[in-house]
Amino acid sequence: MNSEEKEDCECAPPQAESNPTGGYDRLEEESTFENAEASRMKRAAAKHLIERYYHQLTEGCGNESCSNDCCASCPSSHRLDNNAAAVKALELYKVNAKLCDPHPSKKGTSSVYLENSSVNRACGNRKMNHSVREDFKDVNFLTEEKVYEILDICGEKEDYSPLIRVIGRVFSSADGLVQSFRRSKLHTKEELKSLQAKDEDKDEDEKEAAACSDTAMEEGGTDLEASSSSRPGEGGDGQKLGPDEVSVDIEAVRRVYGRLLSNDRVEAAFLNALVYLSPNVECDLTYHNVYSRDPNYLNLFVIVMENSNLHSPEYLEIALPQFCKAMSKLPLPAQAKLARLWARYPADHIRRMMETFQQLITYKVISNEFNSRNLVNDDDAVVASAKCLKIVYFANVLGGDIDTEHNEEDDEEPLPESSELTLQELLGEERRNKKGPRVDPLETELGARATDCRRPLIPFDEFINEPLNDVLEMDKDYTFFKVETENKFSFMTCPFILNPVTKNLGLYYDNRIRMYSERRITVLYSLVQGQQLNPYLRLKVRRDHIIDDALVRLEMIAMENPADLKKQLYVEFEGEQGVDEGGVSKEFFQLVVEEIFNPDIGMFAYDESTRLFWFNPSSFENEGQFTLIGIVLGLAIYNNCILDVHFPMVVYRKLMGKKGTFRDLADSHPVLSQSLKELMEYDGSVEEDMMITFQISQTDLFGNNLMYDLRENGDKIPVTNSNRKDFVAQYAEYMLNKSVEKQFKAFRRGFHMVTNESPLKYLFRPEEIELLICGSRNLDFQALEETTEYDGGYSRDCRIIRDFWETLHSFSEEQKRLFLQFTTGTDRAPVGGLGKLKMIIAKNGPDTDRLPTSHTCFNVLLLPEYTTTEKLRDRLLKAITYAKGFGML
Repeated sequence: MNSEEKEDCECAPPQAESNPTGGYDRLEEESTFENAEASRMKRAAAKHLIERYYHQLTEGCGNESCSNDCCASCPSSHRLDNNAAAVKALELYKVNAKLCDPHPSKKGTSSVYLENSSVNRACGNRKMNHSVREDFKDVNFLTEEKVYEILDICGEKEDYSPLIRVIGRVFSSADGLVQSFRRSKLHTKEELKSLQAKDEDKDEDEKEAAACSDTAMEEGGTDLEASSSSRPGEGGDGQKLGPDEVSVDIEAVRRVYGRLLSNDRVEAAFLNALVYLSPNVECDLTYHNVYSRDPNYLNLFVIVMENSNLHSPEYLEIALPQFCKAMSKLPLPAQAKLARLWARYPADHIRRMMETFQQLITYKVISNEFNSRNLVNDDDAVVASAKCLKIVYFANVLGGDIDTEHNEEDDEEPLPESSELTLQELLGEERRNKKGPRVDPLETELGARATDCRRPLIPFDEFINEPLNDVLEMDKDYTFFKVETENKFSFMTCPFILNPVTKNLGLYYDNRIRMYSERRITVLYSLVQGQQLNPYLRLKVRRDHIIDDALVRLEMIAMENPADLKKQLYVEFEGEQGVDEGGVSKEFFQLVVEEIFNPDIGMFAYDESTRLFWFNPSSFENEGQFTLIGIVLGLAIYNNCILDVHFPMVVYRKLMGKKGTFRDLADSHPVLSQSLKELMEYDGSVEEDMMITFQISQTDLFGNNLMYDLRENGDKIPVTNSNRKDFVAQYAEYMLNKSVEKQFKAFRRGFHMVTNESPLKYLFRPEEIELLICGSRNLDFQALEETTEYDGGYSRDCRIIRDFWETLHSFSEEQKRLFLQFTTGTDRAPVGGLGKLKMIIAKNGPDTDRLPTSHTCFNVLLLPEYTTTEKLRDRLLKAITYAKGFGML
């Protein structure tokens, strides 16, 4: 191509904006239209040449005997990937390197060269014959009507290249896209009549304004104040936008996409334009703070995300990763505005956007080999996609059934500080996160949490990406989470994408590091103060007095130095030889829970229909006892032990800061919930037919009737059809909150003594907290068999092992739970199910009359090589049925 062709080729594909400010700086007033037109033509010609160099490097000219080393068809050329080819193409353009003419065989098969040849023909004849594509060279932003107009003209001539040209120009320009598809203000009938009366007078003025606007656009007129578009923060006709509104007509965008995406060549124009657009947008947001100057910049992301083909394979390689990187640079207010906007979308739109980002993450994870040396945290595309997915996640929360009210009040008294605090400060070991666990900034900006949402638009589980969880190095990720550097991203900041097993591992690291920190501080403290070294939280208890011994000891620690609760727990049963490597603690927690929830003690009431416990509002125990129960629950989480507790879900919601409401009664008080529901649905006169008042009665555990007024003088206020909703809300408020306020506050206070610095509330939802404390109720022994390892001469194919599993699978559910209790110290499966339990079966000698034994600390079953299946079954049943206590083998 000669120099004249470079100067004149204005019909080439559009040049992405090279101005790093996105075109928002006003051009100097003395710039003339001719200079701007010449500059635009040169940029278009340069862009066309660079694109030809790129295709020459990636596809070649088609001549198998080509001698150009910079052509893919040359036998001696080296194949380049897309990114390297793009860089090389720019270098070739700068040195005016040789450009091959397309071989005849290539012209017949390559759409790229077909387009280039048609471009060249159009360029050569533009002064003689005005082609269709030149009719729209002044279109720099689009409306729905303009798209349909161009589409109709192209359809008549059966040539869609003008439409492709316009789409390429507009969708590769941040300015053009921001101004496109603006919505118009809906006028009243009176306003319409007034406007119609003035139409004729305004025709000439509008034509002149339109001409000025076109001239400004040709001059690079991206200053919104000088063009026909609105000022920052205003819609298409200048109306003021609300805080959660955008000026783009979303329905119009969807209709346009619906008509255009069915055409393959038009779809390719969207793809190519997005590749050109994204780097400039990323630059605008990173260095030029364009959103703060013009909130309408958000229109760009709204329009692009309406493309229903974003998840297709063509976008996954380059276009979508680049766009995600640009989108992840949006400032926090812009992200919040997008989340609020998308929250109004139907569930299928939220799911489509979620699947788009999820598919990119999965594609990148599968197509790369991530490990401890090549961390997935360092992949820009995966990180950017996770950040974009967070916006969709919060849109899913806001768009669901959300309740930002009914929050539990914070504890009136701050948690007591450790007496070691001064020493820690002197040693430079001041405790981190003294203000409590971190809170997601987008959550704060939106004023809504995941725990506020009872039912999202799409289930939370769909946001979990299992391939990502499989390759995530959680120890490294946790380090990045704690350090909080800008250079390293932690997926723990996007907990919705992690499954409970991965999050539990992150919590485990946090707890262990905190234990080691407390141990180190204790050693330093003992050296300075000369006191006895006590690096563990030691509990020495008697089996027959476990509650008295444990709770008294914990109460003393809670009063004297609560920081000791964050030390590693070490339990010793008096008169027993067992060394606590985890198994003794498991049994300790189980025995404590059995005693605490004994109905005879009266701290909790048991519901036979639901098999759940609830706080006894008339309990004689003081608040300190409930505080100690909360401490036990927190210690179980902190020491990675599973408890056999049976609370309704409202307890975990309250622990996470949400009050109980009428909707929680169905879980905790099902009979009462059904009665109140029937009251709400009653068609007759509530006052005359039911004759109930705002005074309610409640029976305590001793059979005494207790009266309570939901309102002042409630016995004199009848419940009517108009106030029954308030009656139901007040009734639920009393049952779930007010009647047990003292007991629950003490319970929560004890729980927070252990977990106040933990990322527990940040990582987990209430239902996951229950799973964390109680373990999985689903016992899949088939999964346990597949993951069990063998030692001491046993293998999966041994006769005794085959007999063992056949015997175990034939046990009843109760016997299976006893086996788990005997082997692991608990009858519950860990988070993730029995498949996550690492059990070992080791050989313990030849055939013998001895019973099997176990190391519950390490989940090891010591099994003698019994000669018959009957003997194996008999000995195993006796071992699991009568197992109690610890000894030394």
